[in-house]
Amino acid sequence: MRKNRLFILAFLVIVFMLVLIIMNYFPDEAEEPGLWPEIEPFRVDYLKVSGIHDMYFDLSGNPDGKPVFVLHGGPGGGSSPLYRRFFDPDKFLIVLHDQRGSGLSRPYGELRENTTQHLVEDIEKLRKHLKLDKILLFGGSWGTTLGLAYGETYPEHVNGMVLRGIFMATKGEIDHFYHGGVRKFFPETYEKLETSVPESERGALPRALFKRVQSNNPATRDKYAMLWTKYEYKVGTLHTPDDLLASLDQVDPEEFFAFSLFENYYMANGCFLEEGQLLKNADRIRHIPIYLVNGRYDMICPPINAYRLHKLLPKSKLIIAEGAGHWLGDRPVEKALLEAVREFESR
Repeated sequence: MRKNRLFILAFLVIVFMLVLIIMNYFPDEAEEPGLWPEIEPFRVDYLKVSGIHDMYFDLSGNPDGKPVFVLHGGPGGGSSPLYRRFFDPDKFLIVLHDQRGSGLSRPYGELRENTTQHLVEDIEKLRKHLKLDKILLFGGSWGTTLGLAYGETYPEHVNGMVLRGIFMATKGEIDHFYHGGVRKFFPETYEKLETSVPESERGALPRALFKRVQSNNPATRDKYAMLWTKYEYKVGTLHTPDDLLASLDQVDPEEFFAFSLFENYYMANGCFLEEGQLLKNADRIRHIPIYLVNGRYDMICPPINAYRLHKLLPKSKLIIAEGAGHWLGDRPVEKALLEAVREFESR
């Protein structure tokens, strides 16, 4: 009996070793595709979009490639060089821009003439400025809101969308983020945010936070900009250790000012959209190929939003990324986005 056990154990060890060897020689396809190498833009410029605003944009990749407009999150988040790495630079003309008041756009943190409708028209102005016909839209979180709003306004100029973390700016979605939903999963994090304002103002938390982020008192402004940033960092990822949040204290709060200002400004105003507007107008983009990618455990933009939209769009494909939250860098989300972009390389 003992010999049989030893034989079985030895056999299992050999099988395990063979599996390891095979995995080394034949990497798991789930690890592919990967991000493209870092690249630098071949053009950096500004486009005057109003009497107040100059919008930063840059171009990278192939000047004659398929044009893709990357719509950053927030509002107020600003673009990032990371976005370029989702596209084959030989096949795509990659267009990044910072929305009004965000990133490198001027003036920084400017609220005047800053609504969803203004941002939609800025995309159209940039498309015309670059003399492009149809464009692919690639956006996440708030970028999906803006992408849907643009697509429903100018469907004739959109040949596809890749959207991650769907947010349609309904009252229910905003309440989930600011009131009941997130609290159920991050009670201690939510409590810090909620109790930072008087009880009388907690029923309209976006407005209460917005008022403080735009305070004339620099200490108050910095405190609430940092508080909001830490809240979003914590609930937006699956694994955000407290020491990482603590490290944000070493960063100049000014870096987070536009992000915290615009998010609360837009949410306090229902993102300047009619209730349910993007769902009601989904018929305008029903002919457009759209990939909807959502983390299964996305606490900011739960997958039910993507599911509802998918049901209205016959040419859409819904990918629920298992083991992922809201963050763009969660590997299941990243992989799904890269695969979705590949589908448009030959279209």
